[in-house]
Amino acid sequence: MLRNYSSSRTLKENIQLGTLTAFVAGTINIASLLIFLSFTSNVTGHYAVFAAEISKGNWSQVLVAGLWIFMFFFGSFVSNLSVINLHKKSKYLAHSIPLILEIICLMAVGIYGQLYYQKTLEEAEVLVGIMLFATGLQNGLTASISNFSVKTTHLTGTTTDLGILTSMFTQKRFRKNPEMVAKAKLLWSIMAAYVVGAVFSGLTYYILEFRVFYVISACLSVVIGYDFYKINIRHFRTNYRYSKIYKSPNLMSVLYDRLHGSAAVEKPIKRKEKSKLILEEKLM
Repeated sequence: MLRNYSSSRTLKENIQLGTLTAFVAGTINIASLLIFLSFTSNVTGHYAVFAAEISKGNWSQVLVAGLWIFMFFFGSFVSNLSVINLHKKSKYLAHSIPLILEIICLMAVGIYGQLYYQKTLEEAEVLVGIMLFATGLQNGLTASISNFSVKTTHLTGTTTDLGILTSMFTQKRFRKNPEMVAKAKLLWSIMAAYVVGAVFSGLTYYILEFRVFYVISACLSVVIGYDFYKINIRHFRTNYRYSKIYKSPNLMSVLYDRLHGSAAVEKPIKRKEKSKLILEEKLM
């Protein structure tokens, strides 16, 4: 899900990334609405509040709304900064850092809310800002690594694109276009996952309360852990195949043999010993 970048990504990878992160976004948005009476997976409404408070001359609320918008912007900025500067060294690391930061933010909100939250306005404003930074990180990451094909923290663009695609599918020539069909599958999966996440959050919040953020963090950990597992297993098998081809045993190949019950890798035969064996065979 995280190890490939831009046009090298497959539809399956985009759907996996889109559904898991959309589920997370839906869960975050409903949890923040129930706790703080504020949306945190997008900033459309905050722009409206920002403009309304300017017209009223309520400058303290203008500052708060402006900071919330900036936190989402800054999260996206940090996310893409990681992708474009680190992907040459390690695509997986570059793509994992934003999700790790998001997990840290959500865990901080969960721990603070569970242990220290006094339900004051100032606390709510700070915690909403942290959550907006976290969702900005997520949206920036999914958009950056998927060449802007996957955006999962809000459904405005998704719903618009689905409306356009559905109207185009009324004609047979568009229904046979594999690229358009693939895009529709991706968008429908994102929309469904977001709604499932929102429903899950609404049903479980009154039981879990701030602990719901631990569940969200666990879902993001699955995204990070899945690719870590795939990369390391692939590297493990590559080392094993290399040792078999070149008759050069190494630690990875020995461990593979032990785990899978395969025959031990043959020890390499030195050139002098090999020529000696050939000469003996000829004499015999």
